[in-house]
Amino acid sequence: MSAPVSSKAPMHPLLAQYIAQLTTNPLRTKALTSGAFSFLQEVIGSNVAGLAPVQTPKDASPLTKSLARARIDSKAFKMALYGIFVSAPLGHLLVGLLQKAFAGKTGLKARLGQLLASNLLIAPIQVTAFLASMAVINGAKSLDEVVRTVKGGFFSVIRVSWIVSPLSMTIAQQFIPVELWVPFFNMIQFTLGTIFNIKVKKMRLAVARKEAEERERERARLATEEQ
Repeated sequence: MSAPVSSKAPMHPLLAQYIAQLTTNPLRTKALTSGAFSFLQEVIGSNVAGLAPVQTPKDASPLTKSLARARIDSKAFKMALYGIFVSAPLGHLLVGLLQKAFAGKTGLKARLGQLLASNLLIAPIQVTAFLASMAVINGAKSLDEVVRTVKGGFFSVIRVSWIVSPLSMTIAQQFIPVELWVPFFNMIQFTLGTIFNIKVKKMRLAVARKEAEERERERARLATEEQ
């Protein structure tokens, strides 16, 4: 999806530099972008969802306390590593194969074929890699735990991908210059990833609150029976 910068329309200098880096160093640029976005998704998700900051010792350094207040923890850095070493290289490889398969092909049939291949071949691989990585980051210690995570979340995630991907691809094909496709799709993925992150964290908080309330009611019931 990388292409030379078009001279037909003015472009912000920073965006022009980013596009140039995509042309000269596509994998490195995508990896750094994905790592930064994955890191931000985790931090924004933790803050918006209202997660409590990690407790720090009284003698902790000011930097440690500042990171804790901002909800920047080890998981955020693990998400950055996922973006750099898993998400970006895998996407670069799969999209590159897709582009080669449809190189030089135009028209409605080619566009439909590209959409179908993206949704039925590429998306399932990326979703599986994402869920498996999230399982490991969240503490899965066995292959069975990873497989359960993938099975449990696969269809809910892939359904969203099947809805968003055709819409975003149609918008890109009709309104977005080819050289801006990568930044456009990056922003789509970042927005969706952040929304997913917030939703998952809020669900986990709700479950944790419910379990705490049930434990409190059980303790109250036992205390009443003992009296």
